[in-house]
Amino acid sequence: MHLAEGILSGPILLGGAVLAVAGTAIGLKKIDQERIMTTALLGAAFFVASLVHVPVGPGSAHLLLNGLMALILGWGCFPAILVALVLQALFFQFGGFTVLGVNVVVIAGSGLLGSFFFRQWLASPAKRALAGFLAGFLSVACAALCMALILVSTDQHFLATAKVVFGAHLPVMVVEGLITMFVVQFLARVQPEILNIAPDGKGRGEKNGF
Repeated sequence: MHLAEGILSGPILLGGAVLAVAGTAIGLKKIDQERIMTTALLGAAFFVASLVHVPVGPGSAHLLLNGLMALILGWGCFPAILVALVLQALFFQFGGFTVLGVNVVVIAGSGLLGSFFFRQWLASPAKRALAGFLAGFLSVACAALCMALILVSTDQHFLATAKVVFGAHLPVMVVEGLITMFVVQFLARVQPEILNIAPDGKGRGEKNGF
């Protein structure tokens, strides 16, 4: 899901940078002090998971965990993903610094969009598994679609590549959905406070950064 440097137009790069700064500022403001460790751990999980990637045209396909991060951290996923992407660009030359803002928005923004409507389902044991799967699946779907639209907006000649990029992420969507579902179910049993739900399944407020 990392877009490479040298292919996007200036306005898209600038727009991505502005949105990334805004999202990160909101995330930093909303992160509760008690959840800093959780934010760091999820950022590290994203860093490791996305290191194993398969090049697809001007981008790459790999696990994102953006739906899971958004479910748990809310807007806090922006600074967590930003730090991970900076380290990847610095140490492994994945993505790059000029496209950093766009990559952050594609991954973190899609995580928020794909998981937002299912967060309230976490309090219901009957809906929790479905909420996890849909959040994981749709977050990757939104990211792949966003990436494809960005490529086409830059140059119509990228249309074929955009289709390949989206198609390559179809299996990733399913895998992400299953991973998110199992992690959510596990956390609900052993540490429900991370999901901001009480042991009896009832919601406990808005501490997850939304």
